[in-house]
Amino acid sequence: MKNDTEQLGIVLFEDRHADAFRELNLDWIEEFFFVEDLDRKHLDYPRASFIDTGGAILMAVLDGAVVGCCGLLKHEEGVYEVSKMAVEGRFRGAGIGRILLREVIAHAVTLGAYRLTILSNTCLEPAIRLYRSIGFREVPFESDAYARGNIAMVLELSAAQVGANL
Repeated sequence: MKNDTEQLGIVLFEDRHADAFRELNLDWIEEFFFVEDLDRKHLDYPRASFIDTGGAILMAVLDGAVVGCCGLLKHEEGVYEVSKMAVEGRFRGAGIGRILLREVIAHAVTLGAYRLTILSNTCLEPAIRLYRSIGFREVPFESDAYARGNIAMVLELSAAQVGANL
């Protein structure tokens, strides 16, 4: 897989990626949970939810096919949520998530982010391990955005920290 990931490209979302963004996320959500109203909003209207509000979506492309995605939801000036991160099932564990998350963090810096947040669930152990390995730390969970959420994480961004963790 190493040779494959060397061919991996990370590109900004275009409208032609909307179906892949939706399907990749529905795959993991339906595997572990159930689709909630906020999921539908973000997956049915990704441009309006992420990009038009000042965030972004990055897509991982391998041999012309989308194999992963991750969004940045802008909450306030400088504060973004890493959201709707997904990797196609047959590529999970191959390092694509790590590459994608690194690019998302770098892109967040270009948007002026100083803090990234994540809402997740502890049953998604590989994802939680990835977030921690990059430098996200657990903070008190205070969100009612998703019924499935039970962990909140944050990464305070600085030039030194971003360089050290990536």
